[in-house]
Amino acid sequence: MASNEPKQGGGFFASIASGLSTFGSAMTKSVNGLLGYEGLEVINPEGGTEDAEEEAKKGRWKQEDRDGYWKMMQNYIGSDVQSMVTLPVLICEPSTNLQRMAELMEYSNLLDLADKCEDPYMRLVYSSSWAISIYYAYKRAWKPFNPILGETYELVNHGGITFIAEQVSHHPPMCAGHAENEHFTYDVTSKLRTKFLGNSIDIYPVGRTRVTLKRDGVVLELVPPPTKVNNLIFGRTWIDSPGEMIMTNLNTGDKAVLYFQPCGWFGSGRYEVDGYVYNADEEPKILMTGKWNESMNYQPCDLDGEPLPGTELKEVWRVADAPKNDKHQYTYFAHKLNSFDTAPKKLLSSDSRLRPDRCALETGDLSKAGSEKTRLEERQRTEKRTREAKGDKFTPKWFDFTDEVAPTPWGELEVYKYNGKYAEHRAALDSSNSDEESSNAKSTEFNPWQYGDLAAE
Repeated sequence: MASNEPKQGGGFFASIASGLSTFGSAMTKSVNGLLGYEGLEVINPEGGTEDAEEEAKKGRWKQEDRDGYWKMMQNYIGSDVQSMVTLPVLICEPSTNLQRMAELMEYSNLLDLADKCEDPYMRLVYSSSWAISIYYAYKRAWKPFNPILGETYELVNHGGITFIAEQVSHHPPMCAGHAENEHFTYDVTSKLRTKFLGNSIDIYPVGRTRVTLKRDGVVLELVPPPTKVNNLIFGRTWIDSPGEMIMTNLNTGDKAVLYFQPCGWFGSGRYEVDGYVYNADEEPKILMTGKWNESMNYQPCDLDGEPLPGTELKEVWRVADAPKNDKHQYTYFAHKLNSFDTAPKKLLSSDSRLRPDRCALETGDLSKAGSEKTRLEERQRTEKRTREAKGDKFTPKWFDFTDEVAPTPWGELEVYKYNGKYAEHRAALDSSNSDEESSNAKSTEFNPWQYGDLAAE
């Protein structure tokens, strides 16, 4: 059952600091002396403490690949991984960060329910469960491709939603997204801050996510917990997100505060989420408990956080069935995001589906995926040099840079705002007489470029 920890544990920053401290010390055993790498730790997600050498031999890397990659990457310990040398395609999955952003739409029906709901606290139950649902996808240990500047992703044919995302900045890497149906609008500006720790990466979501429920104009703002990717090179790669998630109703001050338990000894607490929906006076109204890889449940509670007599724990969300033994641990919805069935007609040529490196990796051609990834990154650098030489500035098509700077727990964020031009673009195409369908886009060349044909230098 849920505890009062989210309310009494010292607040957002204290719980994160405590969680990361616990996480960093629990379940670890140095393999220095076993493998010969100074300071390297291998964490077993199942909680074993006597099997560091055995755990180190597991994972996606061959021994010779692990050795070479470790020698290359150890020089970057403490750095932001996004500023490091080009990462090998071997650690990637055949999708992009823009598509990862779209994965949050899989359970968008929860936002539809929040919009239809008249109970302000149940609105937060539905909306916070929606925010938790993405973590099942985030447990995948593969890295999505970083989008090219100007790259986009479009999604239709799902819950009446129109979704558009765009890479709006290269340094620092930033993307913006907008989704809308008859019940809600979703707007996000995302910038990640990372810290490479050798065999792991800490990821801090310096972003702003807002959902507007259309019926009453309720605006909800999300602050997610940080994430840690463990055993990048040695051992079984796995992900944890210890800390607090906060979903706030900006109209009323009501909020859901949900604590993601850090993985403890022998795997205890892994995946567990507990917390409350509070009113503006910080009085608990509904307790929530569950696992982010399975389901979430709720129950009305008293001012002490105890379940009200005569009430029962009810399920609000459960993860959908997923393919078994999928190579990249994709859900059925993640596979849809790579399909042209979820694409509109006359797909933008800058769409992630068209990336040649992503397509090659999807078919298992690692050599071609690696060479195409390098080619795209070189072309991006060439464009940057050309842009600087011309004194030009990159301007996104579907989002506008604003003067607003949003504070986050991990740094300030420059906010991009959806400009409405994509809706106009789609409306014009839908009203045209063209019979060209999205399937024809398969032969379209990927083209996010600002300039014409520039040879990579």
